Amino acid sequence: MTYPIDLSVKPDVSAHFDEMTNTITYIVKDPNSDHCAIVDSVMDIDYAAGRITYEAADRLIEEINSRGLTVDWIIETHVHADHLSAAPYLQSKLGGKIGVGEKIMVVQETFGKVFNEGTEFERDGSQFDALFKDGDTYMIGSMQAFAMYTPGHTPACMVHVVGDAAFAGDTLFMPDGGSARADFPGGDAATLYDSIMKVLSLPDETRLFMCHDYGPNGRAIEWETTVAQQKAENIHVGGDKTREDFIKFRTERDAQLAMPRLIIPSLQVNMRAGEVPTDEDGNPMLKVPVNAL
Repeated sequence: MTYPIDLSVKPDVSAHFDEMTNTITYIVKDPNSDHCAIVDSVMDIDYAAGRITYEAADRLIEEINSRGLTVDWIIETHVHADHLSAAPYLQSKLGGKIGVGEKIMVVQETFGKVFNEGTEFERDGSQFDALFKDGDTYMIGSMQAFAMYTPGHTPACMVHVVGDAAFAGDTLFMPDGGSARADFPGGDAATLYDSIMKVLSLPDETRLFMCHDYGPNGRAIEWETTVAQQKAENIHVGGDKTREDFIKFRTERDAQLAMPRLIIPSLQVNMRAGEVPTDEDGNPMLKVPVNAL
């Protein structure tokens, strides 16, 4: 696959860090117009109380409105297991199309069974406005963006590249954070390594923006790095680390990890493009499958 890389395009990137989920959401603006995209938004949930709110999304809306921006796209890099998407709420306030990788259908089929969803739950990705294939392009104002298929963490992961900026989702963390787990259903350590190498084949000066950061060893939260820095310093794949080294480490490490705190609500909501499921009376309702994850 040959991707349409254009490093002369330098989008204006505004980052919003959510402390509750360690997620970074991005507003990606075309420098030559007032058009933008939102990448990996967050909807707030108090899981113990079953209460959903929109503080994080409202901060995005406030910035976008104060800057007079027009939202073309609301992008999900994958079906997140650690936070809930605010895509429908943002779309209702700002417009734009909601896009995700076409392998969302694999995720919907897998977790439709886990959550015992009925036939009313469509497993064809129709909840989203666009399903991207590897190499598909789309426009943010005058900027051409493209989607790069990067499975391994999940079957539907995609890195979105806009000019000299790439939004990595969970395919990579900051160099001292390494990489995300590969043990979710449909995940695979070897596949993740190959996807990371695909991302690191982008030009060295490409800016990489992470979806999460946890401040390893007490450092301040960070979210921006470069391909060159990742190749040299990433603790899981950089330097002289081999594919075999990565697979061994990732497999052993993942076996020790607990499930993410918000995986049960996140999957139910995010496989529906951010919509909260309802019961037969139309009331918002989440399920808790027992011993299924």
